[in-house]
Amino acid sequence: MKTSPKLVITMAGGLIVAALASAAATPQKRARPARGEQIRLMASAYCDGGPTRSGVNARPGMVATDPRVLPIGSVISIKAPGSRHSGTYTVTDTGAAVKGHDVDIFMRSCAEAKAFGKRPVVAKIVKRGPDTAEAR
Repeated sequence: MKTSPKLVITMAGGLIVAALASAAATPQKRARPARGEQIRLMASAYCDGGPTRSGVNARPGMVATDPRVLPIGSVISIKAPGSRHSGTYTVTDTGAAVKGHDVDIFMRSCAEAKAFGKRPVVAKIVKRGPDTAEAR
């Protein structure tokens, strides 16, 4: 029995979709970065100086991260090429939109935060905060 090319394409397409859906349903677990390790992050900036998840008001030197990657209390050294925002920061917030390998740097000026935009940075883990139930 011959199979029409259209049927083969449809079946192949269906198999590809099924394989992609299956891969998406089983997320790969990445190891949490350890002290001394360097990781690549996508940095953005925020300027809302209200209370952070840790309970203190946001101020320069603070960042928000995904607690599954870097829990509150972690200290990181960020190298932002071509930016005066390279430096050491403490994770004090989680940020609603901060997911995965993202970091949100607090800046006093909203104009400065907007000008910073979004850019890749490298961060070295100086100290890792305690893992909590929220981070798991």
